[in-house]
Amino acid sequence: MKRLICPIIIFLMMISGCSNAVQTKGEKSNEGTKKLQIVTTFYPMYYFTQKVAGSSANVELLIPNGAEPHDWEPTAKDMAKIQDADMFIYNSRYFESWTEKVLKSINDSNLTVVEASKGIDLMNALESEEEHHSDHASSKDPHVWLSPVLAQEEVDTIAKALEQLDPNNKKQYENNAVDFKSQLADLDRLYKETIDKANKKEFVTQHAAFGYLAKQYGLTQIPIAGLSPDVEPTLGKLKELAEVTKKKNVKVIYFEGLTSSKVAQTLANEIGAKTEVINPLEGLTKEEQEKGLDFIDVMKNNLEALKLSILE
Repeated sequence: MKRLICPIIIFLMMISGCSNAVQTKGEKSNEGTKKLQIVTTFYPMYYFTQKVAGSSANVELLIPNGAEPHDWEPTAKDMAKIQDADMFIYNSRYFESWTEKVLKSINDSNLTVVEASKGIDLMNALESEEEHHSDHASSKDPHVWLSPVLAQEEVDTIAKALEQLDPNNKKQYENNAVDFKSQLADLDRLYKETIDKANKKEFVTQHAAFGYLAKQYGLTQIPIAGLSPDVEPTLGKLKELAEVTKKKNVKVIYFEGLTSSKVAQTLANEIGAKTEVINPLEGLTKEEQEKGLDFIDVMKNNLEALKLSILE
């Protein structure tokens, strides 16, 4: 009988240990308070939320790094993840355009939904693209996270939402937000000090993602394509850009790591320029992940790349 009871007791203890290690919605953390389950859409939202939440929440990334978020659509499994979460954080309905449809189709009565760019005065596409691609004039440019100043506003919005939903950890969220905003403020100063020394103020990008960054520091973005990187320009448009960039003596054409560099390379070949990577941080590339880089690191790398155009 003893031989039979001992294995049963051990088995029950193992089950108990496993069940305590798995934390689902509504369960309590080791500190005795509920650990929030948060689903975020793409990398900047994931990174910002992680920095604010710290150890008080489980933060999940919905759109995997390496995927192009402009084309991404949620599966039924993704929708279930959102519904089962305590909080869902996205950047803007102008970027994650599928959010409205998803939120209407799920039971979100127990879900706190956070639009991180809410309250920020969004530029329209015409303004951010310097009067190129007027067919997008009625759209808004959602790429606010690329301005270290506006990124701080998104962090504030995320932090306030966390504090309201989980007041027991309010102080931790406040402190974490202050610490992270300090890093973003340092990044802002680095950009400002560098760009203040610039001889030129223009840079050419394949994708019109850098309107807010350009506006923040008095630069001019000349985009080949519009707000969506997969829309290729016409031959007429490329010819026009070739003439403009030759006149401006442009030496570098920027493209991003998650999409094809074909269009940027075509223009560069036409005007005798070189190509360089600049990351709009819609996701980390495989190489960046392998190097262990994060949002701050990549923003610093972007500044180094911009120097090639503005500090001649």
